[in-house]
Amino acid sequence: MQLPSALSFLIDNAVDMPDGDAFLTALAVRLMAEDMPLVGGALTQAAPHPVIEQRTWLWRADTGTVIEALGLARSANPDQNHIARNWLESLGTGVVQEDFAGGAGASDGTMLGWTASRPFTTAESELLREVARFAAAPLALLATRSTLSALLTAYLGRRSATQVLAGRSRREPGETIRAALLFADLRGFTELSESTEAKEVITALDAWFDRIAGAVHAFGGEVLKFIGDGVLAIFPIGERDAAAACEAALRAVAAARAGMDHLNRTRAAQNVPPLSFGTALHLGEMLWGNIGTADRLDFTAIGSAVNLVSRLEGLCKPLGHSALLSGSFAVQIRQPLIPLGEHSLRGIAAPCAVFALQ
Repeated sequence: MQLPSALSFLIDNAVDMPDGDAFLTALAVRLMAEDMPLVGGALTQAAPHPVIEQRTWLWRADTGTVIEALGLARSANPDQNHIARNWLESLGTGVVQEDFAGGAGASDGTMLGWTASRPFTTAESELLREVARFAAAPLALLATRSTLSALLTAYLGRRSATQVLAGRSRREPGETIRAALLFADLRGFTELSESTEAKEVITALDAWFDRIAGAVHAFGGEVLKFIGDGVLAIFPIGERDAAAACEAALRAVAAARAGMDHLNRTRAAQNVPPLSFGTALHLGEMLWGNIGTADRLDFTAIGSAVNLVSRLEGLCKPLGHSALLSGSFAVQIRQPLIPLGEHSLRGIAAPCAVFALQ
């Protein structure tokens, strides 16, 4: 049976598309080959994600390019539910057709939309409806892959999620990572949790994690673990050298401090106590691998560098500084430092040279 090329693509090849960008582009090219007078196209899908509610890909016929628009969860903007249609209408042709993938009775909200340089003929309009119906299965698979990736990244972090998606689901030695390590811990959390309602404690903890993790990500780092009220993050050495990784970690600490200062001004206005934190920075190697029982695994970081940076953070309070640096980290940066001598750290064989920021 001879099918239009767009329908053949949806049956035979669409399941191999890696993302919405590639899917929409490939589909639009085949519709243009059917002499469709397309000016633009749009694909909208729900996105089960902590921050993003929906993803919309927007394709232009004149350039062949696709841009992506994100609809944020809990957004107060009423237009975000109409991103695709608003954009299609902005192209100015006055001809827009939107169809739910799977047909009018589809319930997941996935939608294909098109705008054309002239009104669609009855046959063209019917073909677009058939395209939307045939697109349901490959787009459902695409959504499943996207959901899996988003959820794994949200719960495991980008590095671990990539490894799980690549099929690493058994216990194995893992990989050695050389990186600048950052360990940060919220001060007074035990007292806060004992004297404050649970809901307020969670709100405070989320606000703290937003500031420190946001700063880490902003400067190219990655949060590996949330450990109670603490955070372990790395700035890997690879594309950038050790000095650049250490400078990025320092900038992240400065950004987190600025974020916490702003948060504490808000807390003061609400008559609640401020939040403070201690930070340790170290440069070293760690083992990042799949560790656990035969049927319950965790990608986790182990090694002397991880032990050292967490023990070093414990010296912040007794030494009276909010940020401490190991000797291996300190030699990589140009910023003036205060030498605090060598200190023995529990579980670490050799004493550690410790420095503080001026």
